[in-house]
Amino acid sequence: MSKQLEDFSKWYIETIQKADLMDYTPVRGCIAFKPDGYEIWEHIQEAMDRRFKDTGHRNAYFPMLIPESFFQKEKDHIEGFSPELPWVTEAAGEKLEERLALRPTSETMIGHLYSNWIKSYRDLPVLINQWANVFRWEKKTLPFIRTSEFLWQEGHTAHVDEEDARKETMQMLDIYKEVVEQVLAIPVYDGQKTPSERFAGAVDTYSIEAMMKNGKAVQAGTSHYLGTKFAEAFNIKYLNKANQHEYVHTTSWGTSTRLIGSVIMVHGDEQGLVLPPRIAPTQVVLIPVGPWKKNPQIMEQLDEIFAALKAKGIRVRLDDSDQSPGFKFNEWELKGVPVRLELGPRDLENKQALLKARDEDEKQTIELSAVVTAIEKELTTMQTRLLEKARRFREAHAHSTIDTLSQLQQHIETAKENGTIPGWVLAGWCGEDVCEEKVKEETKYTTRNIPFNPPTTKTTCICCGNEAKHTVWFAQAY
Repeated sequence: MSKQLEDFSKWYIETIQKADLMDYTPVRGCIAFKPDGYEIWEHIQEAMDRRFKDTGHRNAYFPMLIPESFFQKEKDHIEGFSPELPWVTEAAGEKLEERLALRPTSETMIGHLYSNWIKSYRDLPVLINQWANVFRWEKKTLPFIRTSEFLWQEGHTAHVDEEDARKETMQMLDIYKEVVEQVLAIPVYDGQKTPSERFAGAVDTYSIEAMMKNGKAVQAGTSHYLGTKFAEAFNIKYLNKANQHEYVHTTSWGTSTRLIGSVIMVHGDEQGLVLPPRIAPTQVVLIPVGPWKKNPQIMEQLDEIFAALKAKGIRVRLDDSDQSPGFKFNEWELKGVPVRLELGPRDLENKQALLKARDEDEKQTIELSAVVTAIEKELTTMQTRLLEKARRFREAHAHSTIDTLSQLQQHIETAKENGTIPGWVLAGWCGEDVCEEKVKEETKYTTRNIPFNPPTTKTTCICCGNEAKHTVWFAQAY
């Protein structure tokens, strides 16, 4: 395996391939999700979907092909997505009268349909989510993190007024933060995007931002207040209680399979994946050791443990292959399985087993009578432990004492010379696009978001030195 600090990208690619999460396909930027990779997504889906439904949202599905004329209706939207759109121009051997885009996102198609579905205030709010695939023809791709086709969910809601729509926007951002922190064990900063970074066609965009182990940022989820922009473009009106027509206020929000890449980059180590128990396809692996084939009682005991864990809803595998114990240990560590339980003749004689947590160095000796309880406890404590460890890493690489562009440049150069991680910088920003762009040009650091609760408040702009209007996270990002 490549070392993370020596070549993080190479380590990442090797890890996901050796863990058998995906495979490349003949189409540039399009990957195949292998069963373990897709099951991680399924567990993320389950956590998200349950919370969506608990807050009154329902799932629907909309077409993948979108007429070109739909994009022309919202000027900012088409400008934002035009470079990334793949088009269908022919079908059944005939040229189409109008080009059809493979959806990059569904605001336009859904806006068109909502204009037919919404007539009265009684029809509002409309709270719909869809699980789908989308296409953005990226110039530079990286499996899970940035691909030409990816899986995601996109919520699209319509409301009577701005207050209700903004409440929805923030509610969904809070749900994203809860899932990413509590289920994926990834700490995030929530906040508002700067105008240059907001979604094409939005009034305001909010995000959760996560730090990877190489110090780069991943935008882990976004929620947008769209105002009446799409309602005006697609004539989505409702009859209010005073019998007058008004435009609805809309929102959209989404997370994607880049969360899988984020989990790998946040928790993985030199041995491979480290998966939080709540999303691990296999939470526990049982491995017989020693001359176990000569002792049928070992397998009988493991079968009993297997059944007990299954009954508790724990995802468990029993590895009774002919490979050596050392090979099995390495294989399951590479796959990131949270807990390994070993049982051999001597263990059986002593009525105990050895438990190894993926993120801990030492093994624990567990009484056989207490194995199931011990595993349940370890899965719970490991979930918390991973979040706390990631939070400590983030705090160690989030800098709040860099206040000028020259200091930032020196900080990046010093990290490069020392082979260390430059991380993120919390700095002031005057609000001018020219300063934001200059920082990006000279350092490749972009604004991630304006955090709701910054660790400290900055008073001067990192670029021009004038009074800061905002305290902003800057970082290199995927």
